Amino acid sequence: MSNELMDDLRWRGLLYQQTNEEGLEKLLTDEKISLYCGVDPTADSMHIGHIVPLLTLRRFQLHGHQPILLIGGATGMIGDPSGRSEERQLQTTDQVDDNVRGIKKQLEMIFDFQTENGAKLVNNNDWIGSMSLIEFLRDYGKLLSVNYMLAKDNVASRLDQGISFTEFSYMLMQGADFNHLYDNHNCRVQIGGSDQWGNITTGLEVIRKMHDEEVQAYGFTIPLVTKADGTKFGKSAGGAVWLDAKKTSPYEFYQFWINAADADVVKYLKIFTFLSREEIEALEVSVQEEPHLRKAQKTLAEEMTRLVHGQDSLDQALRISAALFSGDLKALTATEMKDAFKDVPTVEMEKADQNIVDFIVQAGVSPSKRQAREDVTNGAISFNGERITDTAFTVGAEQRLEDAFTIVRRGKKKYSMVKFV
Repeated sequence: MSNELMDDLRWRGLLYQQTNEEGLEKLLTDEKISLYCGVDPTADSMHIGHIVPLLTLRRFQLHGHQPILLIGGATGMIGDPSGRSEERQLQTTDQVDDNVRGIKKQLEMIFDFQTENGAKLVNNNDWIGSMSLIEFLRDYGKLLSVNYMLAKDNVASRLDQGISFTEFSYMLMQGADFNHLYDNHNCRVQIGGSDQWGNITTGLEVIRKMHDEEVQAYGFTIPLVTKADGTKFGKSAGGAVWLDAKKTSPYEFYQFWINAADADVVKYLKIFTFLSREEIEALEVSVQEEPHLRKAQKTLAEEMTRLVHGQDSLDQALRISAALFSGDLKALTATEMKDAFKDVPTVEMEKADQNIVDFIVQAGVSPSKRQAREDVTNGAISFNGERITDTAFTVGAEQRLEDAFTIVRRGKKKYSMVKFV
């Protein structure tokens, strides 16, 4: 028996390990289910690597199933050893609470909470946080042997370096989560990244031990996203690509996706967007036959920026991109300019009126006064998109955007930011 949703997940490359492929396909064909994915609040924002399981969960919602989004207010206090070679730094309760608030806002951008199968948001601190140590050890600690837990990859891989009892107990807490959701929300499936296989199978073992009846619960994982050239996915020149606009601006976010390599872009369209198979296959043809048009990259960048930041932020990113391409910076606000030129060479100068020739030499835009005069006369110098050709021009307050910075361009492509102190 084949299920349309599972066939689509296979085509998109989103299925890695499954606990019972046949049983899950039958369940999804026969009924609408609840299923969950957990996010630990280890930071106040998710980055793009975190959202692959969540976008997969959203696909289930679009097929009529109900997603449960678990934020690990309790497990986030402990730290998941999966995929790590060393202990996590423990966070304070206040830090975790702040992180929960930040992640909740991002989940609300991705999921529909209003319809009949609207997403549910739960926090495992609501049930684990109220449990005493004695209760936890009696109710859950007796269910699994230490031998069973030591055999799990996420623990076994840490035995040489050492693992604290705190992190060792993490998988049991996640098992308690799955059991709680199974009992209280009729949750039948857990999904996660490939590093979560040990935690997911532990959850199924806990459910089996806690119930006499035949248990219908399943788990599957999603493969790690990789780049064709072998480098790590999800990093840009500035580090991780965050969903929080304060950490990664919508323009930078848009740029990350539009710069996807031809060898990666179709894979990303399948994994990250909700475009249909026909639309993606048409874009794949475009990559092969007219790669210079970069239609696939533009579509990917637009779809992702709209999903995470909304249409207004996408419009802003497109406006910045168009202004940079045409060189017409006057169309941009001061904030947009700051965003667009975050990574260009930056120099600090004192806030003082100064002749343009002296200014651009001091700023390192032109190497000498002779060259500076030539650059100005030839129309190669512009401030904030405005070309200056008069060597007697005085750079003053009018050129200082927000009284704090100015963008100088030399030639077609060489930009510098001067910050005034």
